Amino acid sequence: MRKKIKAKDLQIGMHLDELCGSWMEHPFWRSKFTLTDPADIRRILESGITEVWIDVGKGLDMPGETPVEADLSVTDVLMEAEVAQRVKMTKPASMSEELQRAAMICTKARQAVVSMFQEVRMGNAVSAEAAGELVEEISLSVLRNPGALISLARLKTADDYTYMHSVAVCGLMVSLARQLELDEKEVREAGMAGLMHDLGKAMMPIKVLNKPGKLTDDEFNIIKTHPVEGHRLLVKGKTASAIVLDVCLHHHEKVDGSGYPDRLKGDAISLFAKMGAVCDVYDAITSNRPYKAGWDPAESIRKMTEWSKSHYDERVFQAFIKSIGIYPVGSLVLLGSGRLAVVVEQSEKSLLAPRVKVFFSTKAQTCIVPELIDLSRPGVSEKIVGREDAAKWGIKNLDELWAS
Repeated sequence: MRKKIKAKDLQIGMHLDELCGSWMEHPFWRSKFTLTDPADIRRILESGITEVWIDVGKGLDMPGETPVEADLSVTDVLMEAEVAQRVKMTKPASMSEELQRAAMICTKARQAVVSMFQEVRMGNAVSAEAAGELVEEISLSVLRNPGALISLARLKTADDYTYMHSVAVCGLMVSLARQLELDEKEVREAGMAGLMHDLGKAMMPIKVLNKPGKLTDDEFNIIKTHPVEGHRLLVKGKTASAIVLDVCLHHHEKVDGSGYPDRLKGDAISLFAKMGAVCDVYDAITSNRPYKAGWDPAESIRKMTEWSKSHYDERVFQAFIKSIGIYPVGSLVLLGSGRLAVVVEQSEKSLLAPRVKVFFSTKAQTCIVPELIDLSRPGVSEKIVGREDAAKWGIKNLDELWAS
């Protein structure tokens, strides 16, 4: 049973169930855990949080008091209604507006995933439920502007890949779920599945996980155990839903039956696992890895299209393209005028006519004053005629151009 108490009344042995305040403001990656360290109580008080919910069924109660209790089922219904209301009231934001908020979310999300992996490596069970606030913040950011957080999360360093990959796939899953018109509960389930899908990598040997060169067959066989390991860890934590467990175990399955660990084929793979497969691969091939540089987003979409018949469900893959674009944010494109531009935002009108920032003349082979152009606006004659390779033109600051 849950009780709301003053933060100043917290004691060691109480089980925190919710911190009353924004996830971005409190000092923890989760808000559901049993207090075992006095320093954690001090951090809560220093953060300005004045009230908290405790679960007296999982930890100590307030001594000598019988506060009003809230049945968990009733509380869950109220929390569902509150989340639905937040989604309903969320307003669209421009790319520049959301990039600032998304940067803060990415920073804290990275810290959260690092903490999660550290707990796994120490032998502790991880609660999927505890990461609910993180998934909600990511979901709301994607709702305000789908491209901002997803594109920022792609700009991870090779050292950060394992952690930020989980954040990126969470955002991609949320965006794809909305494109598939799933309900908000399923959207959050998809996001949670994306965040937890690679938890098993916490159990992989670091020297293999971060190896800067090609893996040997034996090393690859070790890495291929991460879905089973992740599934085992989530089962141990006892809070992961059937959807989260399924995506964790089956995000490397392919529709032709050549995936792993169970070589599932076609309709034997669930919708959510099919979604996880697409989102996982896209972020993997567009990100800098210990052994290779990431591909251009538009080139990645082209490559995935080539693989689509054997790897992905057609309906899911088409929805994914609609959610992220044929020329995703960060793609380098050539315009009909001979100028180069970087895609900065998608257009609701056409997948072929995003908003771009022009910055280079191929005719003069020199940089020009940057100019923003919405290719979907009436009267705009410029069109994309193809994608380009940044290295071919000696361009090294492409990400700075679209993110500034």
